[in-house]
Amino acid sequence: MFSGETKLVLFDLDGTLIDSEVGIVASIEYALTELGAPLPPREELRKWIGPPLRATFPFALGDDTETIERAVALYRERFTEIGWREYVVYAGIAETIDTLARSGVKLAVVTSKVDLYAGKIVASLPFGAHFASVYAAAAGSAHSEKATLIARALGDFGVDARDTVMVGDRHFDIDGALANRVHALGVTWGFGGREELAAAGAHAIAESPRELASLLSGCARARAVSR
Repeated sequence: MFSGETKLVLFDLDGTLIDSEVGIVASIEYALTELGAPLPPREELRKWIGPPLRATFPFALGDDTETIERAVALYRERFTEIGWREYVVYAGIAETIDTLARSGVKLAVVTSKVDLYAGKIVASLPFGAHFASVYAAAAGSAHSEKATLIARALGDFGVDARDTVMVGDRHFDIDGALANRVHALGVTWGFGGREELAAAGAHAIAESPRELASLLSGCARARAVSR
């Protein structure tokens, strides 16, 4: 199913490989409740999944640095205990990853989730061993580092950007890919949606893991022809 010049596929974690809404949102709500802050609607909190906590907590807490840091600490208190395990693997993703792994394509995870949890979560996945590396944000980060992390992956694997694909559900994934001249594939089953991905400039958008596998295969063939 997968052949051609594409040699490295990078996957986002939350909203792409796993539905992590329960653990993330419950931990956010725990932090805000402990601080006595009002809880935004659940639909609003879904939009907080992806960006770093220090970029999203100000929406509810304002710009008070001390309060935001307290909120981050409270979030991690619950997430460390239970939240990191509260996820579901999207149906069909395991088969897609298995197919890619059998093809010999190199696989890695690039996520804005902090390194305190990212490696542990990936290792817990039934197909986690297929990923050669996990690139995650630093624990103290206040910004999405997708572009920097993708650049690091390209350097570590020694793969040309033209032979690399980034797969993700948010515009941060697309932005990071385009900043590195990497082919950007969006997926709609996560937390961003087609409109966000299209506006960010995704080269293609998949509605299901099956379609993602087809797009990755097509991407490889197109690259082979272009060479």
